[in-house]
Amino acid sequence: MNTEPIRFDTKIAVLLREDLEPWQRLNVTAFLVSGLGSEIEEVIGEPYEDADGVSYLPMFRQPVLVFEGTKETLKAAHTRVLNRALPRAVFTADLFTTGNDRDNRAAVRAVPTAELDLVGLAVYGPRSGVDKVLKGARMHP
Repeated sequence: MNTEPIRFDTKIAVLLREDLEPWQRLNVTAFLVSGLGSEIEEVIGEPYEDADGVSYLPMFRQPVLVFEGTKETLKAAHTRVLNRALPRAVFTADLFTTGNDRDNRAAVRAVPTAELDLVGLAVYGPRSGVDKVLKGARMHP
């Protein structure tokens, strides 16, 4: 059995706007990473099973790093992620006022890209590319 640590050449990261309330940070993070997990098969590991044989759903195969930054940092990161064409998910301030998936999608669709009031961004890709997208952000405390 191989016991060497697994190293990843990719990164899963979430960037949150620094002025969010704690409940908003958790909610936005959960929504954002669900987008990555639903579309990018390679980020999902194997299912879990406890010693009694009870099975559990698979989760990400690697850590999710959470960062924070100003509104301007988020806007710049959004521009960079689009330019690099990396897989991404967005959460806008408007989504705090909707109550369902259809209204969430309509709220994003109603706003031009450059005018999105971003509060969160998730990105996946090569470490160096994700690091460049997140330039200016800091690790979440």
